[in-house]
Amino acid sequence: MGRGGRGGGSRNPANQSREVQVSKKISWLLRHGAGSEGLKLGKGGYVNVQDALNTRALKGLKITFPELRDAVVNNDKKRLSMIPASSHDQIPSSESEPSQEELGSEALSSISESDNPADYLIRANQGHSIKVDNEGLLTPITVEAGNVPETVVHGTDERAWQLILKSGGLRRMGRNHIHFASGLPAGFKSVADTASTEEKEAAPVISGMRKNSSILVYIDINAALAAGVQFHVSENGVILTEGNDKGFLSYEFFKRVESRKQGGGVLMSDGKLPEGVVVDVEEWEREVGDAGKGKRGGRGGGRGGKAMVNDDSRDMLADV
Repeated sequence: MGRGGRGGGSRNPANQSREVQVSKKISWLLRHGAGSEGLKLGKGGYVNVQDALNTRALKGLKITFPELRDAVVNNDKKRLSMIPASSHDQIPSSESEPSQEELGSEALSSISESDNPADYLIRANQGHSIKVDNEGLLTPITVEAGNVPETVVHGTDERAWQLILKSGGLRRMGRNHIHFASGLPAGFKSVADTASTEEKEAAPVISGMRKNSSILVYIDINAALAAGVQFHVSENGVILTEGNDKGFLSYEFFKRVESRKQGGGVLMSDGKLPEGVVVDVEEWEREVGDAGKGKRGGRGGGRGGKAMVNDDSRDMLADV
C-alpha cells in the first residue's frame, strides 16, 4: 500500500483490486492506525462505523459504507466483525455470556436493515499492534474451559526460520500477539510420520497462516500452558499468545518443525535445537533491526523484509 499506511494515500503499486485495497485499508486502520487517525477502540475492540469512515485513511480511498459492509461479509479470512451499535452492551465479558459467534450471526442478519453507518460498530478480530483490551475480543484458552486445541501451528518461511533459531523462539515483534492456526489451510498436509491423527485430520483453517508458508512450527500448547504462557482464540479462529513478559515463546515448546519443500522433512522436534545451531540474540537483533525490539520498523512493516519476520507479519496491512 506504499504511503497509504500513513493516513490514506491512494498509491497502489501492486495493482491490487479495489476490493483488496479497501479490505487492507480497513484492516490497517483497525489493527494499527486507529490512534493516529483519532479513533479509540472501545469494548471488544469496536469503533463506530461512521467514525471509521470519517478518518483520513478511509476518506483517502473514498471508501463507502456499502464497500465497508462488503469487506466484512465477503472477507475469506473473516478478519473483521460488524455488529449493530445496540448490541455493544451485550458483548460478552465472561464465558457464561453469549458468544461473539452468536452476536455475529445476529449482526450479519441485520446489516442490511439500516443504511446508516452510525448504527453499526466494526472491529478487527485479531492482528492488532495498537493497545486493545482482550476482554470481549479474545477468548482465553484454558484446560479448565476445555478449549485447548489439538493443533497449534505457526507458518513461516526459510529466511524467517533461520532468524527464529537465532533468537531462540517466536516473538511478537510489532504486534500484540504471536499468531497460530488450529490446523492447516486447505491443500496443506503434514509431511511428518510423527504427526498425530488429530493433526493430520484437523479441518482446514481459514485464518492464522499464510497460504504460501513453507515452514510449519507445531507448538506443544499443553506444555506452554503448564509453564504459565497464556493463549487466546479470536472470533475467526486464530490462536494467539503474548508469550512471556518479553513477548517471547521459547523453542522448548516447539513440538515439531517441518519443511513443506520437497525433501525438507522434519527440521526440529521435541523442543531440541538442531545440531550445530546456536542461539545468538545479538546477531538476531542486528539482522531484524528495530523490529526486533518491538518497534514498528517503518511504514507498514519496515523495509527490506526485516520487520516482523518472526511473526510472519511482514505485510502489516493484512493477511493472517
